[in-house]
Amino acid sequence: MTVLNIATQVPFTTKDGSTIRSILDRTNAPVKNQSLAEATIPAGCAIQRHHHRLSEEFYFILEGRGSMEMDGELRDVTPGDAILIPPGAWHTITARETLRFLCCCAPPYSHEDTYFE
Repeated sequence: MTVLNIATQVPFTTKDGSTIRSILDRTNAPVKNQSLAEATIPAGCAIQRHHHRLSEEFYFILEGRGSMEMDGELRDVTPGDAILIPPGAWHTITARETLRFLCCCAPPYSHEDTYFE
């Protein structure tokens, strides 16, 4: 059984510029098919627009308000919103208030599967 507490995980900056704390992924558990992390984006900031060729992502907004852009479509996001990001979809998220959200990737997140314009 693997049980980890997020408070023990050291934050890092991903290739797109967001601050991430891994909850469960290949670096801290015997994970094979997915990853789960907490992302934080300060108010007024955004992650760099990018896509993943392999990973399907879910974002689940926990705190804050912002806007999500995916393949040219723009939507406001607030706590409780769940966002599906299919493989290959160009996307960015911008924080109007500091955003904190869960990010699940399958297959697991990797810098090598992150592509920029």
